[in-house]
Amino acid sequence: MADDTATPDTRAYVIHPEILTNRDRRAAGPALDEALALAAALPGLDILGGEIVRLPKPQPGGLFGTGKIDELHEKLEDMEAELVLIDGPVTPVQQRNLEKAWGVKLLDRTGLILEIFSDRARTREGVLQVEMAALSYQRTRLVRAWTHLERQRGGLGFVGGPGETQIEADRRAIDEQIVRIRKQLDKVVKTRELHRASRAKVPFPVVALVGYTNAGKSTLFNRLTGAEVMAKDMLFATLDPTMRGVTLPTGMKVILSDTVGFISDLPTQLVAAFRATLEEVLEADLILHVRDIAHADTDEQAADVAAILADLGVAEDTPQLEIWNKVDLLDATAREALTNRAARDPDILTLSAITGEGIDAAIAAVTERLDDARETAVLGLAFEDGRRRAWLHEQSIVTDEEQTDEGFRVTVNWTARQADRFAKL
Repeated sequence: MADDTATPDTRAYVIHPEILTNRDRRAAGPALDEALALAAALPGLDILGGEIVRLPKPQPGGLFGTGKIDELHEKLEDMEAELVLIDGPVTPVQQRNLEKAWGVKLLDRTGLILEIFSDRARTREGVLQVEMAALSYQRTRLVRAWTHLERQRGGLGFVGGPGETQIEADRRAIDEQIVRIRKQLDKVVKTRELHRASRAKVPFPVVALVGYTNAGKSTLFNRLTGAEVMAKDMLFATLDPTMRGVTLPTGMKVILSDTVGFISDLPTQLVAAFRATLEEVLEADLILHVRDIAHADTDEQAADVAAILADLGVAEDTPQLEIWNKVDLLDATAREALTNRAARDPDILTLSAITGEGIDAAIAAVTERLDDARETAVLGLAFEDGRRRAWLHEQSIVTDEEQTDEGFRVTVNWTARQADRFAKL
């Protein structure tokens, strides 16, 4: 029997503003498709549809011109929409004015992504990072949204808006929460560092899967490890890194890491908040960049991933393999053309994580890249070599250390890349 008390899904409509003066704008059609997929990733929404609205330039008061606002108001009333999702940034003033004009709640792209992150985060670290990102976002809106603040405080509007004192008080309260969360995060990160150090004593290479969200990383991860990581056809299905040990056919053991999917226009506060989540990528011996090669915007998505990796500080000399996934979705002609292109580049592999086609070749390529990737070395360090010794410990590659009359005898298990970096210190 159905539960009559269940809350009905919120009726939501998606709008992608195509701002014609923005030279860096993405193709509007695929951008709207992605926005609809983002909306579908948030439970409790009934997606009524979406549309592209072309704008010569954004209007500071209401984003759209008055004529378009009225036209959209009629449409939203007809479909009884309760929530509008704007696929782009919306200022607090624009949000307030549009909510008033349309009689609906409104979320911009950043707000929607934060909602999804909040729903998906599972580990303690993930939850804390989402909270900190949400507070950072809220803080920027508190500073500017005086009337919004007044509504939150139940003001009657007789004396204008809240004064600077109230805004400062709200900012201070948020800053205190952020500081408290940072302290909790520091403890969590220290625990992760201890785990990383213990892994270094069983020095397995780390292979990190990265890619645009919904590229099929989690499905590939499951195929390679037999793990049951959530792998759904929705954006941001994975928000916390998942680590699994895998034994390659040669007997070599590696640690495979599945990470949160990247996305274009990821809010800056989220990039900062989730940097720790991507620690394993920063330390990886090999990065597998998984691409949805059947997606219309696959090249743009690949460029976004490369930009975020660079922003995170992933070293250019970290070996990478491109995994062209979802070849099973291509027609025969496109598939043959891509296979021929990939065959000319040893750093590109084609496969289908769903069907298993190409998996053996991918494992062989990973094995080849990691073969003899690490070697043990014994280093003699003087007492004054504190900085170099600290660097070795930061890399979590020290497997043994003993003090001598001259300094320290340090045993490390490192990659050629790390040995080269150490030599340059």
